[in-house]
Amino acid sequence: MNTPRCLYPSLAIATSLMVVITSAVATKAQSRPYTPIPLSVSRQIEDTLSAQDMPTGFGGFSRDYSLTLTAGDQVAIDAASDDFDTLVALISKEGTTVGENDDGPDGSTNSLLFVRITESGLYTVRVSAYAGGSTTGKFRLKVARLKEVP
Repeated sequence: MNTPRCLYPSLAIATSLMVVITSAVATKAQSRPYTPIPLSVSRQIEDTLSAQDMPTGFGGFSRDYSLTLTAGDQVAIDAASDDFDTLVALISKEGTTVGENDDGPDGSTNSLLFVRITESGLYTVRVSAYAGGSTTGKFRLKVARLKEVP
């Protein structure tokens, strides 16, 4: 009985090599550490939400920023874009959503969130696109401490 032979040995080698390379690239892409971008209070930044950012699971993407807030702080978080409908959320260090806003009080698709901080610590501000429509583009973000009215 004849032992079967590979008719195309170079094709078998090339295919095996491609599988190994593809696996190595996929593993490297997944090993990127999660690190929110440091954000200063009372400073406006301009940034871009892209397909390289964190997938939301709703067909869009989000970008995270970290900042330290103090108990008693009252903050306003403003996210605005001409490219997409913004959604902004403030998340505690435990991962719970402290507050979120889709559309600001002016009737636009920009976001404006007012929050009173009850516990000092590190927080995450998450900017994403609201479901439906464009999910990427340029945006402006500002976190401001509000002064209490006497």
